[in-house]
Amino acid sequence: MTEPRAILTQARQGPVPANWRVFTKKRGKISGFLRGTSADPNPLLVITPDGLVEYKDERKPLTIVNFHDLAGVTLKAAASTSSDSSFASLSVWVDLDYRDGTKGKWRSTSFGDNLQAVQGFIEAYGAHKALQGRY
Repeated sequence: MTEPRAILTQARQGPVPANWRVFTKKRGKISGFLRGTSADPNPLLVITPDGLVEYKDERKPLTIVNFHDLAGVTLKAAASTSSDSSFASLSVWVDLDYRDGTKGKWRSTSFGDNLQAVQGFIEAYGAHKALQGRY
């Protein structure tokens, strides 16, 4: 996998390869001010054929998932409702099974409500596995 900061820099400056998925959003002025992150670059999630890199702010470490390290992934979801509402809240994440036997979980810190980001992760991982002949 390419160096994570180089991936973020290329995604910010553009253009990026056609097989990358880039998700970004503007940092809110008030929330950025209150959290002390208003001078930080906007949140950024980049999914490449080899993995993903996510930047939230300067206080949080980068989230890095290298597909070469994974033995498998499982999509997970949970719904919850409250007694005073007819709406349900859906939480979606991906369980990560690493080749060394450890387990992890990926849920975007900045784009957790963006199901396209989760779909992009699963599609990129599936393509990676197919190209590696491990499907």
